[in-house]
Amino acid sequence: MIICPACKEGIEDDSYFCDQCGQELSFCKQCGHVGLGRRCTRCGGLMVSRHEKAVERQPMASVNVNVANVYAAQRVSAAPSVSVAPGVAAAPGASAGPSVAAGPSASAGPSVAPRPSISIAQAGPSHSSLPALTLANDSLNIRIVAMNGAIIGRRKGPYVQFFEQHSYVSGVHAQLKYKPGSGWCVIDKNSSNGTRVNQRPLEPEVEMTLSNGDILTIANINLQVIIR
Repeated sequence: MIICPACKEGIEDDSYFCDQCGQELSFCKQCGHVGLGRRCTRCGGLMVSRHEKAVERQPMASVNVNVANVYAAQRVSAAPSVSVAPGVAAAPGASAGPSVAAGPSASAGPSVAPRPSISIAQAGPSHSSLPALTLANDSLNIRIVAMNGAIIGRRKGPYVQFFEQHSYVSGVHAQLKYKPGSGWCVIDKNSSNGTRVNQRPLEPEVEMTLSNGDILTIANINLQVIIR
């Protein structure tokens, strides 16, 4: 358990947002302290959100280099480039060297080594192992990509822009959570106008599992559940 720096309530360690007040959680990159603002009050380190930490930990893109091509390029670039104009004899006493073909097409410029063959496979952020949950209402231009622990509300949480004009939605209305073994679920946060799944009302603070194709209703707004 960790303590929310805003409301001082205990919340789960893997939360992105406080499930009591909706505050997005920030962590010190140096000592891990949970707090507010951009600098840690304990050590002065930079504070980042859990989402920012997940993105920073994402593995670097893998790069496969054709070693044979690189080795051949090094050998070509190491050999001297010599050009001889047609009709010009070699100076007397010049030591015999390797045979060099002369002709009008001979180039006096530096040789250009072939580029190595590189293929890049992009890697996603480390939290992409969770099934992707999307809540959509195309007629209202609402399309929410769920985050573990995120608050749905008119005043709190990362989706305020979708609900701030809908007066029936509470300031802190519901919360999305991912539970290993049971999947994505929704929790009503004592909202004024209720939360329903397939028209079934939810009890406050009781988790309800979501399945692909369900209809989640936040007050009077229907959202289609898409899980992939």
